[in-house]
Amino acid sequence: MTVRIAIVGDEDNALPSHRGVNAVRGMFGGDVHTEWLPTDGPQVAALSGFDGIWLVPGSPYANDDAAYAAVRWARERDVPFLGTCGGLQYAVVEYFRNVLGVTDASHAESDGADQSNVVSALACSLMGEERVVSPIPGTRFSALVGDEPFVGMHYCGYGPAPGIAERLAAGGMVIEATAEDAGAEVLELPANRFFMLSLFQPRSARSPASRSTRCSSSSSRARASRPREQAARADRASAPIRAVTPSRA
Repeated sequence: MTVRIAIVGDEDNALPSHRGVNAVRGMFGGDVHTEWLPTDGPQVAALSGFDGIWLVPGSPYANDDAAYAAVRWARERDVPFLGTCGGLQYAVVEYFRNVLGVTDASHAESDGADQSNVVSALACSLMGEERVVSPIPGTRFSALVGDEPFVGMHYCGYGPAPGIAERLAAGGMVIEATAEDAGAEVLELPANRFFMLSLFQPRSARSPASRSTRCSSSSSRARASRPREQAARADRASAPIRAVTPSRA
């Protein structure tokens, strides 16, 4: 039986993050069909034929409402969901609005910077940046990738605003990994079969490499850890992708 995964986002091969998404699609396995669903297309409003949802980077989306609706649809129906970069950001806003009851929760990039932002600009933009991701032992994420830190690739300029990750944790989510300049790197909703959010971009050994590094000493630590086998590192960083399929979640 074929498992169908919807890749929700507005595919643009000029974006390194989207080239990375396409590079790892084969990691799902031969029994998994992946399909891009543009946020301004008709299919994104009819997700019932899909077994898992991956909301990918590239925000603001062509239709932000459709992106938020995809998050809510997966969360409320307990459909395996992975949100990376923009996917994490929009899932955070959706959770605040519809679970925590903060109906005016907003995203600084798409809604404008103000006091209602639960997602705001990172103090150090991580667009095209590598950082060392440190899984928190005992979490579901650490069960997927192991407890040892690894290098994660980022295409994010925004993340949970200061204090927001702690409010998410108090409201039912779990912080499962951290990284310098990113804070809460991975979030999970344990009430669901699989609902995981990450700021880093899962990648394969063929995915685009980092360009520059800046902002903090963590960038040099990321480079220092490169002697690890590239394939092994990519396998750990891509584990959430394989886990989003229902048979593996």
